[in-house]
Amino acid sequence: MAAAALTREGGEDAFRRLFRFYRQRDASDLRGVVDFSAPGGQVFRSQLSVSSVSDQDAYRAGLQPVSQWKAYGLSGYPGFIFIPNPFLPGCQRHWVKQCLKLYPEKPNVCNLDLHMAPEKTTDLWGQSKEQLRRKGSNKWEPRSLLEKLRWVTLGYHYNWDTKKYSANHHTPFPSDLAFLSEQVAAACGFRGFQAQAGILNYYHFDSSLGIHVDESELDHSRPLLSFSFGQSSIFLLGGLKREEAPTAMFMHSGDIMVMSGFSRLLYHAVPRVLPNPEGTALPSCLDQPLSSDLPVGSVIEHSSDEDWQVCAKYLQSSRINMTIRQVLGEGQKFPEESGNGKGQAPSEDSCHGNSKAKRHKPNTV
Repeated sequence: MAAAALTREGGEDAFRRLFRFYRQRDASDLRGVVDFSAPGGQVFRSQLSVSSVSDQDAYRAGLQPVSQWKAYGLSGYPGFIFIPNPFLPGCQRHWVKQCLKLYPEKPNVCNLDLHMAPEKTTDLWGQSKEQLRRKGSNKWEPRSLLEKLRWVTLGYHYNWDTKKYSANHHTPFPSDLAFLSEQVAAACGFRGFQAQAGILNYYHFDSSLGIHVDESELDHSRPLLSFSFGQSSIFLLGGLKREEAPTAMFMHSGDIMVMSGFSRLLYHAVPRVLPNPEGTALPSCLDQPLSSDLPVGSVIEHSSDEDWQVCAKYLQSSRINMTIRQVLGEGQKFPEESGNGKGQAPSEDSCHGNSKAKRHKPNTV
C-alpha cells in the first residue's frame, strides 16, 4: 500500500521516492511489484518473430526454440519486452562462468583496474577460487577479488569521463555472447543486430544501481538487451522524466529484458537485490545439469564441477547482469576527437549511464 501511495503521489522526482522505498531493507510491501511468472494487470503477451531464429541457432545459443518462449509487454511502455527464462537446462551456467572466469580477463576493462597494478588483475578467477570455495556464512570474512568486482566492459569501452564510446578504445567482443545477443534480438524483431559493447554488472545483497538513462550509443534505433543470472532483483522502469513514477518488476535468474523504441531511452534503476523467491540458496534453474549432447557449433561449453562450485558459492549472495548494446548504426562512424579516448570511471563503484548517482552502494541516489 505504501508503494502504491508513493506512485500516486507523482510530483517532483517520483522516481527517487519509489527508489528509496524499495531500497529500504525493511520494505516488505512488494505487492505492487509486477511478477511475470504470474502476469496480470498491465501485463500482456507480446508476439515474437519465431521464423527469424532457427531452432538449431537457438539451441547453439543455449536457448529453447523461440516458439516455446513466453514474451510480455507492459501497458504504457511500447518497445519493452520481458522474456522469462528461455534458457535450456544447464545453459545459464555457461554465462555465469564466462562472467566470472573469462570476461573479466584482459584486454577487457574492470573497476579493479582503477587502483590495482595490471599484474594484480590478470587472473581474478585464479586468485579468488580457493577463497570463494572455502567461504562460509560469516559476512566479516575478507572478500576475494571476484567479490570486489563491480563492472566489466566489453567491445567498445565506455569512457566514464566523457560519457562516450570511442573508436580508440575497443577490444574484440566475445563471439559467444555476440551470438546469443543476435538470436535474442532477431527473435524480438531486430534482425542484423550487432553486439558491439557490453557492460557486466556484479551485484550483492547490499548493491543497487541508481537512476539513469542509457543514451551514449550513437544509434538508439537498436535495442538494449539485459540478461540476469543468480539472485533476484527489483527493476524500476520509469518515463522520459524522473518526475514520472516508475513501474516496479521482479527479475529472476535467466530472465531477459529488451528495451527498444519508446522504451529505449526511459529512466530505469535497480534499487534492491533479493533472495530468489524459492527460498533456496540458488534458484532451481541453476541446479539443472547441462545436456551432454550439445549441438554442432554450440557456443555453450560444459563447466567442470570444480568451476561450478566456485560460481555457485559466488551466486549464493550475488546477481550478475549483462547489458548488450549496438553502438553504431549501419555506416555510422565515431566523430573525430582529441585524446586517446581511454578515460576510466571516477570510482570503482560507478556503473554505466550518465548519472553520477549510479553506484553499487547502499543508499544510492
